Amino acid sequence: MNKIYIPAKNPEDWKPLLGKPNLHWKPGRSAMATAYSWQKADSLPDEISTIFEGSPELLLAIPEHKVKMPKGRGESQCDVFALVRLGEKLGVLAVEAKVDETFGPTVDQWLKQGGDNRPPILAAICDVIGASYPPPGHLRYQLFHRTAAAVLEARRFNAPTAIMIVQSFSQDHAWFEDFEAFSAFLLGKGVSRGALSVKADLGDVSLQLAWVTGKNPF
Repeated sequence: MNKIYIPAKNPEDWKPLLGKPNLHWKPGRSAMATAYSWQKADSLPDEISTIFEGSPELLLAIPEHKVKMPKGRGESQCDVFALVRLGEKLGVLAVEAKVDETFGPTVDQWLKQGGDNRPPILAAICDVIGASYPPPGHLRYQLFHRTAAAVLEARRFNAPTAIMIVQSFSQDHAWFEDFEAFSAFLLGKGVSRGALSVKADLGDVSLQLAWVTGKNPF
């Protein structure tokens, strides 16, 4: 993973970072919406900043940030990774952006699509996020590895708070039920839109989830 980053000057600078730029960079898709949302804010977008008490300070945001997953060669590519000052403490945000795109395969589907290495990878991810194994097969695998990315990067930066945020630009809240089911499994309680979830104490890191709704123009 390259550790040298060049600041973006405009939303178009985000395009080359995508896995498939010509496919994913288009109006109405999450990649473009996210880039314009964050670049225009030049800080945390309003829908994200308002879920925190006080005034969170964005220290660093990296588009399409890759986090290596345990027990395998795979990476979780966060749409945005951010370091945020929350009062006197440091927080890590791993953002998964959506318009009306799904969260991809379920856990059962993901396991069936791969080889014998996938169960231990999933078990290791569950261990990272404090989830019981095996998880229910109907939950979306993407939510597991994106949450793990938040925790792993919080530990790497010695930050006590890790937050996985779904930044949805769907005004109909498409696929919120998948996020709610994952939250209920992981935290024992669902989460309201536009608010932080209850905290999960992982020992060295406090983990939370959030679903926010981005502005319609993006």
